[in-house]
Amino acid sequence: MKFTHFINGAGISTSCGIPDFRGPKGIWTLQREGKPLPEASLPFHRAMPSITHMALVALEKAGILKFVISQNVDGLHLRSGIPREKLAELHGNSFMEACPSCGAEYLRDFEVETIGLKETSRRCTDVKCGAKLRDTVLDWEDALPPKEMLPAEKHCRMADLLLCLGTSLQITPACNLPLKCLRGGGKIVIVNLQKTPKDKNACLVIHGFVDKVIAGVMDFLSMQIPPYVRIDLLQIIITRSLSADKKFVNWTLRVASVHALKAPLPFIKSIEVSFSDEHKYKAAVLHEQPFNLKRRTVTTEAFEILLKLNFSDGCGCLCTQINIPFGFKGLNDCSKHDKDSAIQDLREKAIQDSCCGQNVVIERKTISVPKTEFTVHAVVTNIKSFESDSLNNDVKIAKGSMNGSETSRKRSKGRKRKSRF
Repeated sequence: MKFTHFINGAGISTSCGIPDFRGPKGIWTLQREGKPLPEASLPFHRAMPSITHMALVALEKAGILKFVISQNVDGLHLRSGIPREKLAELHGNSFMEACPSCGAEYLRDFEVETIGLKETSRRCTDVKCGAKLRDTVLDWEDALPPKEMLPAEKHCRMADLLLCLGTSLQITPACNLPLKCLRGGGKIVIVNLQKTPKDKNACLVIHGFVDKVIAGVMDFLSMQIPPYVRIDLLQIIITRSLSADKKFVNWTLRVASVHALKAPLPFIKSIEVSFSDEHKYKAAVLHEQPFNLKRRTVTTEAFEILLKLNFSDGCGCLCTQINIPFGFKGLNDCSKHDKDSAIQDLREKAIQDSCCGQNVVIERKTISVPKTEFTVHAVVTNIKSFESDSLNNDVKIAKGSMNGSETSRKRSKGRKRKSRF
């Protein structure tokens, strides 16, 4: 398996609580049968990668997996740890904004509010650019972006083996990508619950759940499926100013998204604010965003602000606490933080402790006018471990065309989906 590539569909995300389209309980299947649509088991922005997502991460790190082609817009491949340069997201990403001017991409912790490559409310943060950002999710009439399609085609031609996982292979032009693998001399394996129009082109067809099949593959290879650790970021902003008589400090505390001051902070439900000297200072509960608190204290006093962050539904624990030393002079910590090392240490600690809620400062900066401190915290909000089970007996294996030379005459009349469903 020197050059193994994957093309994935909605079937790899059904175990994440995201419904598919053409499966027995898929969105379009239920609509056609006049049945009610399934309710999401958790908010879309809190969906966690599946066994398959994390197995692909392990295969990529081992050098077996060379490229992933995704037809999903759930962003789970990036969240799982697949490098962006090894991923083509053909239909976009509900959590990604892109700059049409310089090409910069921004992965968000909230679902971008528009689809159809429209302008959003944020701008590129590059000081030399500043252009308005756009969402990346295609609407019905949008053509597949060359930035994603061209590398997808290139890697299909290069692949020794192309695994099609959880895709009906009916959405054009993505459904024809496996044929490019055949023309390049490679082979196709299809794993899907239902038959696909390309089954006869495959050297192996497996009718079963993708997670079960991939777990069996990992067990056969004696490879571990890594745990998934989700780390979210927030910034705490404290602004100070002296009163007219210079006896008091007027200060404002704000807990905000790192993506933009007015961006949503979806993983925080409420914040309980208390103080180390509880007899002097009144506690408060912040229920609505933006999370702001204004207070006045005397200039000579120093104390700790205690923040209890209550997490939203879908997070792996109820809350975490952050303590902030406070005084008129502000913080004297001018040390630089190695973000990547701090986040990696945080991830390893979460895995070791098998729990979430840990947090660490990864960035701190100050400005003098007005006197303001910005502190960015990384917080572990989910951790999920996986065990690879052997291939179950309910997976049906059918032989396909071994030469892979004959293409299907059936052409899907389906079009690209408009939303994440």
